[in-house]
Amino acid sequence: MLRCCTNISSLAKPISHPPPPPPTPPFLSLLPLSSLSPPPPPPSSPPPFSYHTYTQSQFFSLLRAATSRTSTDRIHALIVTSGHTSSTTTDPFLTNALITAYSKCHSLSSARRLFDKTTHRDLVTWNSILAAHASLSSSSSSPEEEEREACEHFLEGFRLFRLLRVSPLSQAINKLSLAPVLKLCLVSGRVVAAEALHGYAVRIGLGRDGFVSGALVNIYAKFGRVRAARALFDEMPGSEKDAVLWNVMVKAFMRMGLEEDAFALFVEFHRSGLRPDDLSVSCVFTGGLGDVRDESSNDFVEQFRAYATKLFLHDKVSDVYSWNKKLSDYNRAGDHFSAAECFLEMNRSKVGCDGVTLIVCLAAVSGINDSELGQQIHCMAVKLGLDLDVTVSNSLINMYSKTGCLGVAFKVFASMEERDLVSWNSVITSCAQSGLEEESVTFYLGLLDDNFRPDHYTLASVLRACSSLTAGFSLGEQIHVYAFKTGIIADNFVSTALIDVYSRAGRMEEAELLLQSKDGFDLASWNAMMFGYITCNDSCKALKLFNIMHRRGERSDEITIATAAKACGCLVDLEQGRQIHGHALKLGVDLDLCVCGSILDMYIKCGEMGDAHNVFRAIPSPDDVAWTAIISGCVENGEEDLALSIYHRMRQSDVPPDEYTFATLIKASSCLTALEQGRQIHANVIKLDCASDTYVGTSLIDMYAKCGNIEDSYRLFRRIGLENIALWNAMMVGLAQHGHGCEALKLFKDMKLLGIKPDRVTFVGVLSACSHSGLISEAYLYFHSMHQDHGIQPEIEHYSCLVDALGRAGRVQEAEKLIASMPFKASASMYRALLGACRVLGDSETGKRVASKLLDLEPFDSAAYVLLSNIYAAGNQWGQMEDARKGMMRKNVKKDPGFSWIDVKNKLHLFVVDDRTHPQADMIYEKVEDLITRIKKEGYVPDTDYVLLDVEEEEKERALYYHSEKLAIAFGLIITSPSTVVRVIKNLRVCGDCHNAIKHISQVSQREIVLRDANRFHHFKDGTCSCGDYCYALPFPAGCYISKLWDSSTYCFIPVCLLPLIPGKSFVGMLMFLASGSLGHDDMLPSEQVRKFYVCMAISELRHVATSSLYIANVFKKTLEMEDFKALIPKLICLGASPTKKKISTKRPKPPGVRKGKLSYCGRLHSSPDVCAEDRGDGAHAWDGWVNPWPASNILGS
Repeated sequence: MLRCCTNISSLAKPISHPPPPPPTPPFLSLLPLSSLSPPPPPPSSPPPFSYHTYTQSQFFSLLRAATSRTSTDRIHALIVTSGHTSSTTTDPFLTNALITAYSKCHSLSSARRLFDKTTHRDLVTWNSILAAHASLSSSSSSPEEEEREACEHFLEGFRLFRLLRVSPLSQAINKLSLAPVLKLCLVSGRVVAAEALHGYAVRIGLGRDGFVSGALVNIYAKFGRVRAARALFDEMPGSEKDAVLWNVMVKAFMRMGLEEDAFALFVEFHRSGLRPDDLSVSCVFTGGLGDVRDESSNDFVEQFRAYATKLFLHDKVSDVYSWNKKLSDYNRAGDHFSAAECFLEMNRSKVGCDGVTLIVCLAAVSGINDSELGQQIHCMAVKLGLDLDVTVSNSLINMYSKTGCLGVAFKVFASMEERDLVSWNSVITSCAQSGLEEESVTFYLGLLDDNFRPDHYTLASVLRACSSLTAGFSLGEQIHVYAFKTGIIADNFVSTALIDVYSRAGRMEEAELLLQSKDGFDLASWNAMMFGYITCNDSCKALKLFNIMHRRGERSDEITIATAAKACGCLVDLEQGRQIHGHALKLGVDLDLCVCGSILDMYIKCGEMGDAHNVFRAIPSPDDVAWTAIISGCVENGEEDLALSIYHRMRQSDVPPDEYTFATLIKASSCLTALEQGRQIHANVIKLDCASDTYVGTSLIDMYAKCGNIEDSYRLFRRIGLENIALWNAMMVGLAQHGHGCEALKLFKDMKLLGIKPDRVTFVGVLSACSHSGLISEAYLYFHSMHQDHGIQPEIEHYSCLVDALGRAGRVQEAEKLIASMPFKASASMYRALLGACRVLGDSETGKRVASKLLDLEPFDSAAYVLLSNIYAAGNQWGQMEDARKGMMRKNVKKDPGFSWIDVKNKLHLFVVDDRTHPQADMIYEKVEDLITRIKKEGYVPDTDYVLLDVEEEEKERALYYHSEKLAIAFGLIITSPSTVVRVIKNLRVCGDCHNAIKHISQVSQREIVLRDANRFHHFKDGTCSCGDYCYALPFPAGCYISKLWDSSTYCFIPVCLLPLIPGKSFVGMLMFLASGSLGHDDMLPSEQVRKFYVCMAISELRHVATSSLYIANVFKKTLEMEDFKALIPKLICLGASPTKKKISTKRPKPPGVRKGKLSYCGRLHSSPDVCAEDRGDGAHAWDGWVNPWPASNILGS
């Protein structure tokens, strides 16, 4: 054997003795090159031989065996010093070998320097440097670097190939010259360049070469040129088609979705005489056939499975190792169904199972989500005693958690006698992925107690749980410190999870530092950062981050696009949202469900429902999230009827709705006040077992209340019985809207007794109840207790309720002072409510001032102009009314038309004033005329003050008859059965005349009528309304007396003899004015005048006051208890009033000089626990033991 020199330096020394004959060295064992130097020769031996003893073939063998840059450099030095190469002469054979060796050691720069120094290049030299570029084009570790280097190598390789084509060796180009260039085209994706090479190969006679054709088929197939690949494949001789090329073609067809062609090609593959191998089967399933579940391709799937099983069984394998390999192949190909079938066939073949078999089968069970089969495999493991194996137990935990049986997974974990880190990671990850964040943290603490060191899988999972826990941030910080100390923070999953923890906690500065500390670009971290900005309501920064990614040329995935679209939706940035949609189309991710959902939500938030519907229609198979998103979008944009129709399409597509879908649909029904539709949805809620959800229950309570069925709403509230604040809030607001303020306040007290803490929404309901019921003092009490007793700072909604309550009570000046004292700017709704109160009071001065402030906030608000003109018209100020109308026309402001509708058998019937377009218009108008005639006999007098036209009284009365609500009620009485409640909705506030008329209609028709207007619900029954006429009672007298009664300094001097001439409703207003203010005290007004006024009120207008409303009666009763009036009781007895309730027949004459219709009598009295008044049937009324036997005309001189 040849003895080598001790080192390279000794080889260079000259020698003076002849070398011994060199034996054949063991070249393949000489590397690394440090072993090239032999041990020093014994003293008796001659000096070592020189470099002149190495031959060309020996150097070639050394270069073939070289595996590192250092060894190649040393061999290169030996070649140079040996004289085989120099600056003037080179050995082409060794030069080519050196270029190949350098490329094999990933040193392209050295290979290229050697190539450039070579003066005499042959074809092998060119092929070697081209092969070097091709071999190094896909050697990078990361996809980004690989793509960049592939492009660089392609450009340089193609440049070298062009130089070769113009060199004298161009005629000698062969398939080995084309092969590396074709590989460069494959790696860099340059299909056009490959087509050019294809044409060149045909021109030089290599078009039918199997090597070149196979490479071109591979390129065409990989980049979607299936037709070109198939045409070239068919032209190739059968002998040139190997199994690899068949697999490439089959996989190409599967990738393009051509399952039928792929199966036909696979059958042709089998008939060609070649035997399909495991890779052939994997190509088909990995290409997509294993995931096909539609009926059109199901036959091909089953045929292929049968064929693959037949191929496998044909091998007549009977050992467990072959079965395990086949099971693993199916799992790797993603065909878990075939893996499960193969396992069953294995059992039928009576082949014994081992632990590997069970682990592979459990992975397949997780893929097909078949918990029953998983339980059978678990039983088999117990029977074979394999359940004690740690790996098998870990697979069982993983299988049970992925199939939704987390409780069984916990039991398996608890029964393990021995646990490893994988066991703990399995339960920690399962809990974090299943929403059991607290349990995940508990298991993590148990892992630490068992003295296990958590790895990056452990930390990534527990950090995911911490990000979802309110108290998880502290643990997240501790994990951050541990990860930093152990170096695990360098793991992408851990650092991304930490960014998510900090961003969800609002600590964006720490998240930014983590992102900046990462080496290179990590897409998951950038996605987490963008989502964190959105969570912290800083969508602008999220979009800036996305734009930075785009400018830097970084790739985006589905999560990136979905997050960016969500940010555009939060900012209502339609223009950039459309750009992101276009970017998604360009990347080919526009059909991803996550991306579609975000783009759909973006268009909905921007109000572009047309684009939203287009996106939804483009989704091949929408899931429940997409259906819910489009339904919610329709509801948010006022398309409730379309939302309900989309829901019916959703049911037809067999996609089950979830709780959020039902809550959205219930909201749509409440907006449309479609009670029957809401009841049908309620039935589906019960059928799908979603009734226990708090969100759904709250929506149902709100829906029944808004549809006018407060009884069902209250029954449902009592049946649910959940101590959830949202349910109580919905019920209180519903009771307040229906005029049941006392019940709402009682509910509030019950809630506090149960220990449920009220929130800001609760007090909105409480103050609304006080507003609708006229409980001003209670409203002030609750308003001040918000901050004092419950620590809730009043917001603008609470101030709005209090302003509305004061306005309804006629205390507009006090309401104005409250608005001025607010810590924030008043809203338009406040001024609108206050202006409505001025309309009721006829206060034109305050109304003008309030309207001016309202128009400053909303210059094109039609309600301001309409209410102001109504105030002027009610005070006969026609000139000012005309000016208000002209200002409205000058700004081109359109008044919202008033209309009413009624839902009959899920069909809406719409009416406007004087509407004759309905098919049954004649019948409806006849019914209206009949109702007007009947209610006039019962004492109804049209209130022409609500007609804002300067015309005769008769014309004003006719104008009141055909308001839209009267037409809708008449139609409801015609079309519905006598026992049905008539439910009508109006978009504006119902006028006082219609309100009074509907009370009489409910009495004469003996029907319950529910009317919902813009403010509240009105339940009419037996001639009364649930609102107690509170909204329509004037707190101040109307007409020519209002200016005197407004001024407290002149009010008391109104002659008592003129009081009976004031309209009855103005007496009610005066009574409220005296009871709520300080004018009833003797120190401000002459007590005798006040007493006389009380006497007049008590005797002459007792009938009207007691019958107008419960609220007025309550106020009147409180007034009777005042000391001033109690002092008059003996005088009343002296005047002839008897303390006994004897029947006195008397007829009240009409006061002289009073125009017809001004003294309004409301008919039958209604009793109340607070009002002890009784209709005796003869015109006389008893009140707390004394009787009024006198008509009004008898007290003028009292």
